[in-house]
Amino acid sequence: MASPGSGFWSFASEDGSGDPENPGTARAWCQVAQRFTGGIGNKLCALLYGDAEKPAESGGIQPPSAASRKAACACNQKPCSCPKAGINYAFLHATDLLPACDGERPTLAFLQDVMDILLQYVVKSFDRSTKVIDFHYPNELLQEYNWGLADQPQNLEEILMHCQTTLKYAIKTGHPRYFNQLSTGLDMVGLAADWLTSTANTNMFTYEIAPVFVLLEYVTLKKMREIIGWPGGSGDGIFSPGGAISNMYAMLIARFKMFPEVKEKGMAAVPRLIAFTSEHSHFSLKKGAAALGIGTDSVILIKCDERGKMIPSDLERRILEAKQKGFVPFLVSATAGTTVYGAFDPLLAVADICKKYKVWMHVDAAWGGGLLMSRKHKWKLSGVERANSVTWNPHKMMGVPLQCSALLVREEGLMQSCNQMQASYLFQQDKHYDLSYDTGDKALQCGRHVDVFKLWLMWRAKGTTGFEAHIDKCLELAEYLYNIIKNREGYEMVFDGKPQHTNVCFWYVPPSLRVLDNNEERMSRLSKVAPVIKARMMEYGTTMVSYQPLGDKVNFFRVVISNPAATHQDIDFLIEEIERLGQDL
Repeated sequence: MASPGSGFWSFASEDGSGDPENPGTARAWCQVAQRFTGGIGNKLCALLYGDAEKPAESGGIQPPSAASRKAACACNQKPCSCPKAGINYAFLHATDLLPACDGERPTLAFLQDVMDILLQYVVKSFDRSTKVIDFHYPNELLQEYNWGLADQPQNLEEILMHCQTTLKYAIKTGHPRYFNQLSTGLDMVGLAADWLTSTANTNMFTYEIAPVFVLLEYVTLKKMREIIGWPGGSGDGIFSPGGAISNMYAMLIARFKMFPEVKEKGMAAVPRLIAFTSEHSHFSLKKGAAALGIGTDSVILIKCDERGKMIPSDLERRILEAKQKGFVPFLVSATAGTTVYGAFDPLLAVADICKKYKVWMHVDAAWGGGLLMSRKHKWKLSGVERANSVTWNPHKMMGVPLQCSALLVREEGLMQSCNQMQASYLFQQDKHYDLSYDTGDKALQCGRHVDVFKLWLMWRAKGTTGFEAHIDKCLELAEYLYNIIKNREGYEMVFDGKPQHTNVCFWYVPPSLRVLDNNEERMSRLSKVAPVIKARMMEYGTTMVSYQPLGDKVNFFRVVISNPAATHQDIDFLIEEIERLGQDL
């Protein structure tokens, strides 16, 4: 595939021309936004760069009253000539919007009001005085609102109310005190890119219908392969709907590499295949085995040490056992950043074993791949360059809006051979451009969402150094949390030593349990502490943290930090809130 070259397509230059802090750059983007979106782009830039009054920060989003059914107008001209003049949503329906005749004015007014709702939500997401969640039980929400679908259309006033209601009860995943999932934060450039992607509303299967997006996927995947350490960024890859699908792609390609006949003849034509992964790995490996007909019993879980890292000697032992039974080891999936402990498997040792037994090495770096952007922390993935394939989710540690997951493959052309079906109505061989850019036939999907633009635009805005600063900050915050609680009364760490990733795992022990011996009764009571505190967090709406049991360990908290908006003060607040909500248990 020919390289699209540098210039507009390349990543941020060292002279700072791609720096979002550069006022000239910021203004240039505003001018582009204004040109393509009119008043909407103007409002967004005014909000971001302070050229206009910020949206009102009232306690909550209130639905419009019957007395204010007309679209709000901020125009200073009299008589008013803005698109909202004379617009009454109570008498308008979706059929009055474009492409309806004379639909331009109501369309602009409607979309600007939707944008107002969105921008208010964005601002509130960073306001620590607002709730992370306005929690209601499912039956309460079902009874409080009519969510049913009807034969007759509702007017646009009701549609705007639905937008407000939906966001009212949404989780503010960008809130600085949301620590519940691996994917947190709300990046402004990524958000803008997502809006643009939805506006373009195209498919990724051919250059013909997604020329810019296809080129950006090529450029971005190549850059990611370079960072992994494959010479010149060689290889292949694709953006997929999440890490679970990326891992399944790896399993599919590894099987095809060893037994290409399986594509036509199915599993009956191949021997019993065995995959290996750690007991702390993601459940998607077993899901993939089930979906591909390999079977969950053919996924062997390798023992981990006390920190959650795969034990290489046990991996080699289990490979030999499988071979002695006449089975065929075809894939080892090492994990770089496990979901719960944030552990990094010893990739160099795993690579040696895979080479010795001629087994495909996959690295699930969905959570830990972002650390490759950090000069301080990338050593934790030493050996990843020896992998045959890598899963990397920028929507996790790098803060790209969901979804954004990449599967990178070292051998070029293998994905195409594995998955292509050569549909003649899409992939005509006599097109007038380079057909190597028609990438859809190497994907399992036909319809494929544009996920690359968010990552590419953020990379242009932040540069690699911006992602590095983001990641280093989050890891520093995790160490800050660990240092506070490791010797604090009422806390017990799940494992010794500071965390390798931003996962901090611990028990909070209420005063009533601190005097008990470490026996079965204490463990039984301790297992109930985290669920109760979590429920209280959600009902108060102050913060959110995940908990889980693991192996023989009863429910413990797992704090993960991937939101660059979080600060030391937010970590302090979290500790105080856990103690406030759990001291009476």
